[in-house]
Amino acid sequence: MLGDLIGEENAQITVQRVVRSDHGLPPLVESAFQGTGQLLGVPVNDVGTYTGRLRPDGTLAGEGQGILMSPSGAHASWQGGGVGRFTEDGGTAWRGTIVYTSDSPEFAGLRGIAGAFEWDVGADGKAVGRIWAWK
Repeated sequence: MLGDLIGEENAQITVQRVVRSDHGLPPLVESAFQGTGQLLGVPVNDVGTYTGRLRPDGTLAGEGQGILMSPSGAHASWQGGGVGRFTEDGGTAWRGTIVYTSDSPEFAGLRGIAGAFEWDVGADGKAVGRIWAWK
């Protein structure tokens, strides 16, 4: 069951590149981003990278990873995966799941849960994300 909204973030894609694939698969598009927001009420800076691969049905398969840090030095790492689709404005909309690892007391509430996320990325690389606890 989806629980409470636990995080929100605004981010900007900083770099994108196309990575060649082997075995006849479509190439990957790798995107790096930086963002700021809050997670469990804690202000965070987020740095991450994700890849997307076009699937035969026109959707995207994606996975990513990153690191969060609060102004006080609390930190967490994350890994996620999901499905994306192209939007009419030339951006992408991603939906999926994310899990966190942290030994910082500020992020103790992330232990034992998965997050369900929505990330909407505009053609200009500006992104907005929301994460709900999935208990």
